[in-house]
Amino acid sequence: MKQSINIIISGGGTGGHIYPAIAIANEIKLRYPEAKILFVGAKDKMEMEKVPQAGYEIKGLWISGIQRKLTLKNLSFPFKLISSLLKAGSIIRKFKPDIAIGTGGFASGPTLMVANRKGIPTLIQEQNSYPGITNKLLSKKAKLICVAYDNLERFFPADKIIKTGNPVRQDLLSIHNKTTEAKEFFKLDKSKKTVLVLGGSLGARRINQLIEEQLAFFKGQKIQLIWQCGKLYVEEYQKYSQKENVQVRQFLNRMDLAYAAADIIISRAGASSVSELCIVGKPTIFIPSPNVAEDHQTKNAKSIADKHGAILLKESELDTFPIVFETLLKDTGKQQNLSENIKELALPSATSDIVNQIEKILNR
Repeated sequence: MKQSINIIISGGGTGGHIYPAIAIANEIKLRYPEAKILFVGAKDKMEMEKVPQAGYEIKGLWISGIQRKLTLKNLSFPFKLISSLLKAGSIIRKFKPDIAIGTGGFASGPTLMVANRKGIPTLIQEQNSYPGITNKLLSKKAKLICVAYDNLERFFPADKIIKTGNPVRQDLLSIHNKTTEAKEFFKLDKSKKTVLVLGGSLGARRINQLIEEQLAFFKGQKIQLIWQCGKLYVEEYQKYSQKENVQVRQFLNRMDLAYAAADIIISRAGASSVSELCIVGKPTIFIPSPNVAEDHQTKNAKSIADKHGAILLKESELDTFPIVFETLLKDTGKQQNLSENIKELALPSATSDIVNQIEKILNR
């Protein structure tokens, strides 16, 4: 494959779409230092900040999702879509990519549509066990679809599907050697169990409410908390950082150390989180968001829980949380089984495998 390749990567809206895109870009740069990589995102979304921080150029489209209920915001959608298709066309015409890669999010739709129309090969990286409508549409023209779950033939052409898993941060592969460093980094009491709470980059309202309700319960169980409450909620919950057993963080810059410090993890079930937690291999309680397209977080979590790799607790069942948590805390055998079973579902070479597929497309 030639060294001077031009690659467009489009994805964003949430960390779950952005970090896999950056991981793929990093692996391409490792193999092909001369490669030119351009990201395309949505103008007002977090990729416009996170991608430049990772060292890559990004162009923004005026695009957002369509609401599933009748709302005034939907009136602007056709105009945003036309604007984004025109802008994507201009970007592609100037950059002349050899391939376009979509990792999900609003901007990937117009970008890959235009690439397909211009005969540029496209690859989709589908992170969830239940794909969204955009990727279902894009799959008809895509060269390959890299997936993380089995049984996606009902959504995508079977001959295009490659099971690779989802890209994860490479520093997670060695967290088991970092326990001492992690406890010191977070200034934790080594005699107490640590629970890590993850609600995603923006935060999860219902999980935050649950943790607030259970603070006295956690203290009674001699539990210390690393509570990632998210950007939208940090002002509301920061006050609890004054408690001796609670650390409230908007964002965790050292996720490797957060995972290494944890004895039990409470998490949403976005695709990237699920993939990371399979590699981390800690006992996990998934509390999926019911407010996402096609309820895909519940499906992601169920695919792990059905294999006895995690506990699935729906938001409608949170009144049982103290019983579920205390039972897990006191049953070390159960903790061990969950850890072993979730590790068996890990696909640690996902990033490398996806870039192998990109190379195959470019070599054709």
